[in-house]
Amino acid sequence: MFILKLAYKTLNIRGVIFMGLMTGKKGIIFGVSNKFGIANAIAEQLFEQGAEIAFTYANEAMEKRVRPIAESMNAKMCLECDVTKEEDVKKVFEEYEKTYDKLDFVVHAVAFANKDDLMGDFYTVSKEGWDLAMHVSAYSLVTISKYAKPQMEKSGGGSILALTYLGSTKVVANYNIMGVAKAALESSMRFIANDLGKYNIRCNCLSAGPIKTMAAKGIGGFDRMLKANVLKAPLKRTPDVSEVGKAGLYLLSDLSSAVTGQVQFVDCGASSVFASLDEMAQIQF
Repeated sequence: MFILKLAYKTLNIRGVIFMGLMTGKKGIIFGVSNKFGIANAIAEQLFEQGAEIAFTYANEAMEKRVRPIAESMNAKMCLECDVTKEEDVKKVFEEYEKTYDKLDFVVHAVAFANKDDLMGDFYTVSKEGWDLAMHVSAYSLVTISKYAKPQMEKSGGGSILALTYLGSTKVVANYNIMGVAKAALESSMRFIANDLGKYNIRCNCLSAGPIKTMAAKGIGGFDRMLKANVLKAPLKRTPDVSEVGKAGLYLLSDLSSAVTGQVQFVDCGASSVFASLDEMAQIQF
């Protein structure tokens, strides 16, 4: 009887934790571009768990993709925002404060580089291409965090999450300048986590393995990258986008309340392996 009661209580506890996990939580996602991407997968998990989400889109062309997603999640706000323009970012947070009474989370899912700067020899990258990739993909996290801080502090704390990739620390073919930008993003994340921790504001990065998204189509040889991940990963597969969404939910919820300054890998373990038996079996002598 005692054991049955314990089991019942455990189920109740699990119900409280995993149902309505984000009820009462509100925040902004920068960078949802279509319904197949990682940012949207995170948004879906947040929405299913009760969060209220505001959205931004990069330009008028992107609005046609993003607004239907925002409307499907009952968003009260969906604004254009060029993250390279500080006045745009400032306006988003000003409008957000007028619309919502608190800010609990922010997702940074913004990255861009000229296609020519992703391929070929890295050392040929142009100064203009370098500046563009670094501004859009890395410095924008600094700008967004600066304007998120006052509202999160007022709310008693919050969580900032940025999307990154293994190319930040390892050479990945046809990733080039984006790898350098992601390295800057991750380093910025650690400094932001250190600066804002005293306000109970956390900052982390989520590093997904290769996933078939529209953004991934810009990476040359991506299909080979998928196969390479399967050979290397202990789980012998690539992650599903919904699994990355769940990891995002964890990092934005109170379940990760003591986690900050970290890069969380969701790549079926591939980042932990140098050479697997399956990879070595492919080598012919």
